[in-house]
Amino acid sequence: MANAGTAKAIEDLAAALGDKAYLDVAKWHLYLGDAKLHTALAEKLYPLLADNAFTEAALVDILTSTPVALGGGKTTVSLADLIPTASQADLVRAVEEYQRDM
Repeated sequence: MANAGTAKAIEDLAAALGDKAYLDVAKWHLYLGDAKLHTALAEKLYPLLADNAFTEAALVDILTSTPVALGGGKTTVSLADLIPTASQADLVRAVEEYQRDM
């Protein structure tokens, strides 16, 4: 039953993140949910939240280590390189808000 609870919590976290931060590609803003990256990010963040170990530095590490394929896989860029600083700050706030409500 804990697995179902964890899956629901990750789904809720993904929903909370999907429209809070965006990728900036040639001045186009593609939100995490639209890019289908919100769930993968939530899966990486949730263990930190569950352990009360979330920090902005940990988020940056996760974003840096999350590859995003571009051009049909011709190249890969880290998620950190695609999220502008202001949007990253919005993401931090969204994660902190979610953690407060846990």
